[in-house]
Amino acid sequence: MLETRGLTANYGQFRALFGVDITVAVGECVAIIGANGAGKSTLMRSITGVIGNAPGMVLHRGEPIGALSSAEIMKRGIAMVPEGRRLFPSLTVEENLLVGAHARKVPGPWNLDAVYDLFPILRERRKRPGTALSGGQQQMVAIGRALMSNPELLLCDEISLGLAPVVIRDIYAALPKIRAGGAAIVLVEQDIGRALAVADRVYCMMEGRVTLAARTAEVTRDDIHSAYFGVAA
Repeated sequence: MLETRGLTANYGQFRALFGVDITVAVGECVAIIGANGAGKSTLMRSITGVIGNAPGMVLHRGEPIGALSSAEIMKRGIAMVPEGRRLFPSLTVEENLLVGAHARKVPGPWNLDAVYDLFPILRERRKRPGTALSGGQQQMVAIGRALMSNPELLLCDEISLGLAPVVIRDIYAALPKIRAGGAAIVLVEQDIGRALAVADRVYCMMEGRVTLAARTAEVTRDDIHSAYFGVAA
C-alpha cells in the first residue's frame, strides 16, 4: 500500500532523514520506534505531504505521491493523527469530528455513530468544546476525526504521549477495531513494549536512519537495544 524509497528530508540546512526505506502492506500494523530526534515524526510529515519530497520517494499503491500536497494525500486515503492532537479550539467535539468527514467524502465503515461506538465518552460530550476535554479524550477526538475520512492508512504519531496508563489502554484497545474496519496503521511510539504488542512489523530509527526492520514475532530484546542505542546489549 505504502512505500518510501531513499526518503530524505531537510529542515533548512539540517538533514533529518537519510535514505529511509519502509513498506506498509494492506491491513497491517507497522510500528516506528526510536528515541526523541530519531526522525519518526519527520517521516510521518513526509508521507503526509507536510514536508515536500521528490515524487518517487513516497509511493501509494505504486504511484508516486512525494510531491503531492497534504490535502491531495488525504484524498487518497492517508490520514494522520498528529502528535499533540491539534483540535480546533472553537469547535465542539462533534464539529471537530465532522471536519474529518468534510476532508474526504467516501463510503466506508466510519461515521459519527461508529466513532461514538468506538469511544462512547465522546457521545456524552459531543456538544462540549473539544479542547475542554481531558488529554485522553482529546486524543480520542483526534483519532475519530481521522477515521471520519474513512482512510485506508492511518498514521498515528505518539498517541500515548503524556496520557495516563488507563487511558492508553483504552486507546490501544481501539486499534484492533480500526484494523477490522480495513485500515492499515503506522504507529509511531516511544513505548516499545506497547508498540510491539500490537504491530506486525517494526522499524527502529536512529538519527534519521532505519537501524532495524523486522517482524515483531521474531525481534529480540537485544535486537531492539542495539538498533535503539547503536550499541550491543
